[in-house]
Amino acid sequence: MKRTHLSAAIAMACCMSVGVAMAQTANNDQTQGSQSAAGSQQRVNASSTSNTTTSNATERDVKQMSAVTVQGQSLSLGGGLMSVQTAPKAVSTITRDAIEKASPGSNFTQMIGTIPGVNAATDDVTGLANGHYSMRGYDSSDIGMTVNGAPITDTGSYSVYATEYGDSENMGDITVLQGIPDIDMPDSGASGGHIGWATIDPSHQGGVDFTQSIGSNDYRRTFVRLNTGDTGPVRSWISFSDNTANMWRGEGDLRVTKVDGKSVWTIDDNNSISASLQYSRQSNDEYAAVTKQQEEQLGYNWSYNDTWIPLNNLKGSALKTAATDDENYWALHTNPYKSYMFSMDGEFKLADSTHLSVIPYFWYGDGGGGGGGVAQESTSLINKYLYANVDLNGDGQITNSTKTNFSGGTVYAYSSALTYRPGVIIKANTDLGMDNSLEYGFWYERSRKSQAEDYGLVNPFTGQPDDIWLNSSYLLYPGGQIEQYYDEYTTTELKKGFVTDNWTPNDYWTFQAGLAYLYATRTGFAFDYPNSTTQTSTNFNNNWHRILPAVGVKYQLDERNQFYIGSGKTFRVPSNTAILLDSLAGVNNGAPEMTWNTDLGYRYYGDTISGSADVYHSNYFNKQEVGYTEQGSEFYTTIPHMDMRGFNGELSWKLAQNWTVYSSYTYTEATIRGNLDGGLGNAYDGGNGIYPTNGKTMPDTARNIGNLSLGYDDSRIWATLNGRVTSSLYGDYANTESVGGFTTFNFSAGYRFGDWGWMKKPYIKLNVTNLTDHEAYSYVYSATLLSKSTDATALAKYLYASAPEYGLLEPRAFVLTFGTSFQ
Repeated sequence: MKRTHLSAAIAMACCMSVGVAMAQTANNDQTQGSQSAAGSQQRVNASSTSNTTTSNATERDVKQMSAVTVQGQSLSLGGGLMSVQTAPKAVSTITRDAIEKASPGSNFTQMIGTIPGVNAATDDVTGLANGHYSMRGYDSSDIGMTVNGAPITDTGSYSVYATEYGDSENMGDITVLQGIPDIDMPDSGASGGHIGWATIDPSHQGGVDFTQSIGSNDYRRTFVRLNTGDTGPVRSWISFSDNTANMWRGEGDLRVTKVDGKSVWTIDDNNSISASLQYSRQSNDEYAAVTKQQEEQLGYNWSYNDTWIPLNNLKGSALKTAATDDENYWALHTNPYKSYMFSMDGEFKLADSTHLSVIPYFWYGDGGGGGGGVAQESTSLINKYLYANVDLNGDGQITNSTKTNFSGGTVYAYSSALTYRPGVIIKANTDLGMDNSLEYGFWYERSRKSQAEDYGLVNPFTGQPDDIWLNSSYLLYPGGQIEQYYDEYTTTELKKGFVTDNWTPNDYWTFQAGLAYLYATRTGFAFDYPNSTTQTSTNFNNNWHRILPAVGVKYQLDERNQFYIGSGKTFRVPSNTAILLDSLAGVNNGAPEMTWNTDLGYRYYGDTISGSADVYHSNYFNKQEVGYTEQGSEFYTTIPHMDMRGFNGELSWKLAQNWTVYSSYTYTEATIRGNLDGGLGNAYDGGNGIYPTNGKTMPDTARNIGNLSLGYDDSRIWATLNGRVTSSLYGDYANTESVGGFTTFNFSAGYRFGDWGWMKKPYIKLNVTNLTDHEAYSYVYSATLLSKSTDATALAKYLYASAPEYGLLEPRAFVLTFGTSFQ
């Protein structure tokens, strides 16, 4: 195939196939797209997140930024762990330099672990088991997220599943706004900050990039990217990766396939269009979250049951006990999911003073999580929930189950979601003069989401579900309807208008003021136990709207020193689950989460030392948590007020010509103000009541986090040693259970060879995590209102208590990688 035809084919694939990727070739020219803010006189676009907060900069700002950035480019800012920033609020960026030295399967949650304010962890260092992160005490569902300018947080829960999004070879840079999202961000749930990352632009040089990795727990990864190079005004790349690993704890596998792509059409010097796609398909098993009691009694490597108890030779109570135990069989705890995202970015110069950016996108996701359940055999024609006219235990007959003579078996419980999410962001920037710039635009999105928990058949002899995706082999009622726990449908419409004015009256001062108006509507319906004799249902139509201001002031003393203060208001539209549960429970708790964030900071960029320091304060209102009605039904209650304050700092020191030191420190106080009303249920150990949370610390919030990294790079050999210290975490809101802090060390090293004929820039690298093989609870998987620890005995006498669950730090693991380009 001729190269021109190949480029057209890839461009069409990017525009029609839907998906996205993040890739980096060994070619240096590919990194230029992700560094457009460095020394460029153009404002940034979706191909870069570096200094993305200056997209509305004035002409004077752009010249100042160029001078400051050029000054910063002469430094080695922590080997890519730190970047020059100019926004009047807290911002940090991880660049390509750091990303290319990380383990190639790493997802974005692992990349941002050193950023001040961020606490990140993962169940598996391969990057194939998503990840967990929080920021300044806000959990991940309170943090906005974009890729190439398009939003990827779940439309209903605001969760982000990091494994879905791209390969590290394709990542350009990652920017974290620790407190105040930009006014123009497409966020409806970002009460606590924003994360954005971008894919690299295609290279001007054609060829093939290849990476092969092997590692602990039979980790195997193959990555291939085809670069068309320049084919007229269009250049493209498309990549494929196959990723597999055994789970380090318990039985099961991780299996993920990704296809990513990007095309850029350079119309002329002032106009361009890019198209990106990301596709991911995973059929993973799940890691079991553990309580402290489980870990202490069953060991650090405990997980779901690895032995299935065959059901065919059992009767009555013995059969019921076995079926209940088999609910925790590892093969039932699955996480199949497929998603793709297509986005475009049109950058157009409408006039000498006006620039237009148009980002349409479409996101699709289908999949969910599996578990176990117990159903009973029945020949009845009545639709009784979790009764079925099926031989569930494999004894060759259907026996009516009774209270005294149980007959049934284990079934596959599959909770899934199907999402269609189209939207568009349009914004323009008009220079009103050398000193004044106005950015304005709107965001519109209308998503549809179906959620259900269905039941499927399980082989009673082996414990394997007939279909982990549950496209067939359903558990059915006599009339042929699928047996479900719930069936829900939500349409969410988001409208946001925004305007920001940036004024730089001289070379020292920058004043920024912005205003956004967000209007959100959720409509739909929900059924509990649909088509059964106990069916309940509800319809809902809710809307929320808020005016969201933001202001910032920066004083640029000189090219080295900056001072700034910024403040902004954010709010979070209540999640799907909150709306659905409240509607089913007949409760009206429609108050959205809302935050006022304020940053006060200083930045210094010197010849050998650069650093930033930021103190912040956030007033956080109406944090949503689950409570119970008098009938024991779940609904969403709120923590009326939280007080978040702390310090974030980072420092880069060029120790010698080839040596760099990077450190970051995070101090966080996330204090609950007031007691939490958990509802007045009577179905849970005496019911929920008022929990004594006033003055307590938010669960899963480390008071102190420190990172220290020592790096060497002489352009041929490189090595990095990183240490991280994390303080203790509370597992419940009443602070009656905590897990201790821990320290970990990671090591990476590599060698860059010279060209070997048609093999260009081959390299080899080794990544080792948890060098000391330390064991620790790494994050809180599910926080409870009150733990069941002995410290909570007195409270547990009159308040419902349950054990928090945690993730565990993976033991020492290594990944060995070889990569090269063919041209």
